[in-house]
Amino acid sequence: MSQAVRNLSDSRPQIVLHDDEIFAAHVGGKLSVALNTPLDTQRALSIAYTPGVAQVSRAIAADHTLASRYTWANRMVAVVSDGSAVLGLGDIGPAASLPVMEGKSALFKAFADLDSIPIVLDTKDPDEIVETLVRLRPSFGAVNLEDISAPRCFEIERRVIEALDCPVMHDDQHGTAIVVLAALLGAAEVLDRDIAGLRVVVSGAGAAGVACAKILLARGVRDITLLDSQGILHKDRGNLNAYKSEIAEQTNPGGLSGGIAEALKGADVFLGLSAGVVPPELVATMAPDSIVFALSNPDPEIHPDDARKHAAVVATGRSDFPNQINNVLAFPGVFRGALDAGARRITEQMKVAAAEAIFSVVGDDLAVDRIVPSVLDPRVAPAVARAVAAASGA
Repeated sequence: MSQAVRNLSDSRPQIVLHDDEIFAAHVGGKLSVALNTPLDTQRALSIAYTPGVAQVSRAIAADHTLASRYTWANRMVAVVSDGSAVLGLGDIGPAASLPVMEGKSALFKAFADLDSIPIVLDTKDPDEIVETLVRLRPSFGAVNLEDISAPRCFEIERRVIEALDCPVMHDDQHGTAIVVLAALLGAAEVLDRDIAGLRVVVSGAGAAGVACAKILLARGVRDITLLDSQGILHKDRGNLNAYKSEIAEQTNPGGLSGGIAEALKGADVFLGLSAGVVPPELVATMAPDSIVFALSNPDPEIHPDDARKHAAVVATGRSDFPNQINNVLAFPGVFRGALDAGARRITEQMKVAAAEAIFSVVGDDLAVDRIVPSVLDPRVAPAVARAVAAASGA
């Protein structure tokens, strides 16, 4: 009998995945190239390739802007990884990361009807990664950076954005941040709270944690405390890299120090983005009607059943519990909207607009166990795309 992957809890309906089913679905990869028109006659061949294609190439050579109309580049997203921080598997290298990147490309097509191509790079050198993407720029219209370890991911994203004239986003940072903000908007609404007045604790000061802090600040949250493996970030603490130092200057207005116990006491929101464990007794010290987002996968920082004993709203990153916070709610629509608008950048305003659009889809269905829409809700990506395009200013 094949090995099976099961849920954390037996209290909910289980989806049991068997190895033979999983591997069979990945045979030959998950992607292929499809034709937009059939090539079944000599005339069709002559139009699609020689001699007809030369006319199109001459036109583009004379006016490069025509490439957006007569090639797929304007609708093509490059999904790029060096395999250094893949899911919860860590640094597994480019070849082992390719199934994940293929899956990401499949999601782009399924949810936003965008073509994309996975590109895994056999280098961790930021200079080489940036140079590679600069040289490949004519082949795509946007870049989704994926599964690149922190703190290198911050530098690589910044430099790729500066080097390219097209939308670029590191989804591990900003896709997570967008959906977290959407979920927090939902949780605050269902609890009749003002999001700006919430005291938020973020466990994990890596790529996702820093991005979440920044988008929450942009949306008006005033009191955010971040922790890494050494404890609470504050501006007087030593051993902080440049990115942690920067976010420490913008957060922890109360000047807290210590660890998770000190941070959680009286807090309204716990956002878990690390592999740490939070004992239920610490959640009990949070403010009344607290909110717990335990997003570590596959094992949340605290089991949802335990968290619900003390918190009013609980969310995880898993599909087998209510309130799944999943990046697929964000990135397909974000890139679709940016490309539809012809935007050259994905701005903080566009990310906030995406989060608000995700929240808006829930509508009258909003409840403590439904603070974000289902990842399979067909309304999400179009709503996000429209909001992002409107916020782009392009």
